[in-house]
Amino acid sequence: MKNFNFYDPCKIVFGCGSLNKLGDYKMPGKKALLLISNGKSTRTNGSFDRTVQELTRAGVELSVFDKIFENPTKDIVMEGATFARENGCDFIVALGGGAVLDSSSVISAMVTNPGDLWDYVDSGTGKGLPFKNKGIPIITITTTSGTGSEINHGGVISNLETNEKIGIGDYCLFPELAIVDPELMVTVPPKYTAYQGFDALFHHTEVMISKGLNAMSEALALASIEHIAKYLPRAVRDGSDIEAREHVAFGSTMAGYTMLLTYTTTEHAMEHSMSAYHHNLPHGAGLIMISKAFYEFFVEKHACDERFIKMARAMGVENPKPEDFIIALIKLQEDCGVADLKMSDYGFKPDEFMTLAKGARSMQPYLYNFNPCELSDE
Repeated sequence: MKNFNFYDPCKIVFGCGSLNKLGDYKMPGKKALLLISNGKSTRTNGSFDRTVQELTRAGVELSVFDKIFENPTKDIVMEGATFARENGCDFIVALGGGAVLDSSSVISAMVTNPGDLWDYVDSGTGKGLPFKNKGIPIITITTTSGTGSEINHGGVISNLETNEKIGIGDYCLFPELAIVDPELMVTVPPKYTAYQGFDALFHHTEVMISKGLNAMSEALALASIEHIAKYLPRAVRDGSDIEAREHVAFGSTMAGYTMLLTYTTTEHAMEHSMSAYHHNLPHGAGLIMISKAFYEFFVEKHACDERFIKMARAMGVENPKPEDFIIALIKLQEDCGVADLKMSDYGFKPDEFMTLAKGARSMQPYLYNFNPCELSDE
């Protein structure tokens, strides 16, 4: 349990004002595909103009692709890759949250590889082919704290035709440079600050209960849980609290490392199935909805008592018992105003549940190997 394998070639520039240093770094190409969402946030909060200014300072031309949305789809990713090729883009600058960052990895791959994205998906209805060519280089600039995708080598993409949402990645797709500037996160609304923060938290809590836990992933996960649990309520209450934003951003970015070191468990597989069938469900909200029942299952089974005790302690509980982690988790959700989220609010019905359970196992079957004890579809 102490052995680990670790590789991440991405350089991180972390801290307030770090976007202003982008132009100081050698760019990996001459023309960038500037990838942003289809919303207005990066344009209204100034991060888009600042990024363009830095790229111009570095002598880079750019073309903007602004069609990425929450729970990005295969069709949009393929369109983005075609756009990059047609406009002669030789690297990607991804400016945005998890959807944009996830999309950058797979767009990078599909710029240089033939066929359809689902040819390279290794579960569900994917064909499982290896990428033949390295993707074009990537620079990431994260505007949210949730996924850790700014330093990771893949993304989660939905296929609307098959009702699948599956992670796709390869070691040839790591970003070369990641800018993590907490100043870019101050305009994220409270609700989404909470959703994203809990996504980051659950990356670490899943790693902590995973059979693949090791010395390095445990150290990073516990430190990150402490940072997020202490500072996320402050970031939700006051988005301009830059100290809180810094701590949550740290916990989020470290998730990129813990997930490289240790596979998560099936909470994420279950939510991916939920939002594959209900595409309007924000990922973090779905995770919050099922989290209490998910972790209670393993607490009641006494599957990894000592790890729940460590997590409860990291969340501020003195002399904890395993079940105190559940109490701390519920309190954190209450403090962030998200304790009352319901699946029914997004149209879920009980007769779907087995379909969702089987979908989770089909889309990410390997994660079931890392649960601390067996979790059946029933």
